[in-house]
Amino acid sequence: MPRFLSPEWLDDLAAAAAGAIGPDGSPFTVQQVVTDGDDPGAAVSWAITFGEGRVRVEPGRHADPTITFTQDHDTASAIHRGDLSAQGAFMTGRLRVGGDVQVLLDRHADLAALDDVFGPVRLATSY
Repeated sequence: MPRFLSPEWLDDLAAAAAGAIGPDGSPFTVQQVVTDGDDPGAAVSWAITFGEGRVRVEPGRHADPTITFTQDHDTASAIHRGDLSAQGAFMTGRLRVGGDVQVLLDRHADLAALDDVFGPVRLATSY
C-alpha cells in the first residue's frame, strides 16, 4: 500500500488518471499543495489537468495552474480519506483556494467525477 503523498502514491494517481476518460472542453489545471505543519517550507505538490477527453496527473508545480488548493497534511489526509469534505475544509479555513474561482464553479461536475477516477487509489492508501 502506498503511503499518502509518497512518490508511489503520486504514481498511482497518475496511472488512475491515465486510464480515465476526462471531460470534453478546454483544459484546466488544478494544483494541489499540501504543506507540512512542522516545516512550512516543505510541501508536496501535484497538478491534475483535465479537458479534451483526458485526465493527467503530474508531480510538482504546474507553470500556470487554473486553480490552486492549499492545505496542511492533516486536512489533506482527512479530505482524501473522506472524513472531511473539501467544501467543509474551505468553510472552516483549512483549505485555501486561489486562481480562477469561476472555473471551479463552472466545472464542479468535472471535479466531482474525480472521486470515481481516484477511488481505487484512496482504498489502497496507507496514512
